[in-house]
Amino acid sequence: MRLAELSERSGVPTATIKYYLRERLLPPGERITATKAEYGEEHLRRLRLVRSLIQVGRMPVATAREVLAAADDESLGQNARMGAAVWALPHGPEPEEDDAHTARAREQVDTVLRRMDWPHGQELGDNAPAYRTLVAAIASLDRLGYPHETEHLLVHARLAGELAVADLDLVETYDTPEQIEAVVALTVLYEPVLLSLRRLAQTEESTRRFKK
Repeated sequence: MRLAELSERSGVPTATIKYYLRERLLPPGERITATKAEYGEEHLRRLRLVRSLIQVGRMPVATAREVLAAADDESLGQNARMGAAVWALPHGPEPEEDDAHTARAREQVDTVLRRMDWPHGQELGDNAPAYRTLVAAIASLDRLGYPHETEHLLVHARLAGELAVADLDLVETYDTPEQIEAVVALTVLYEPVLLSLRRLAQTEESTRRFKK
């Protein structure tokens, strides 16, 4: 397809597509003349991913480029490519080091991972962005005096484990070349879904318990 058709099918303006091409977020098309190129279904699929990263995930262009580079790195295995791509996504605040709250939070996170029998998470530890974000979150709860008992955290961890199975089941419905892009896009797109569902569920439960 030509650029105009790619724009029409993707819903992305031609000027934006040209920008993505210049920023190396989109691979170049196949040249047919000095000034014209043709694009395939892989370009359409990549445009969907770029839009999910930048528009939904509110990711800076430079970060989106890193995510896409990780997804395209064929020197890595499938699991490593998925992990590298997701690691490149924006994460929460970093924990404050040399802080008693952070030290206690890190011990608690390690306890949760051990009791969940998540050895890969234990092995990665501080190397994993999600681990550091979790430490920072629990340290904030500790610092502000809010409840963060391990048993309560385990409830969330078990639910997260079930969600991970559902997520990867969905990713496996894609063809292998699309799975890396799918895991990144679905990670970005489903996080606001999960947050919204949690808040709606809290509204329902609060109404059930406390409405007179």
